[in-house]
Amino acid sequence: MSTLMLQMMGSFAQFERSMILKRQAEGIAAAKAGPDAKEKYAGRKASIDRDVISKMIKAGSSLTSIAKSLGISRQSVHRIKAELGL
Repeated sequence: MSTLMLQMMGSFAQFERSMILKRQAEGIAAAKAGPDAKEKYAGRKASIDRDVISKMIKAGSSLTSIAKSLGISRQSVHRIKAELGL
């Protein structure tokens, strides 16, 4: 009997999760299609200023000090340095 109850609860949880994902997708699609689409669903703002990193690298700062001063990871600084070709 307990196995049946666990399977029923698992089925309800799975169904509810699929409904949540469906409603979320509908909401995002509606926000993207709305009149103020750019303002409503613009995504995450860029937290890294590439110009500042470029200037700091050219000034001779170490990648670790750049990462600490900007509050980002060293890997992000390495990636941006490679993208900028510095």
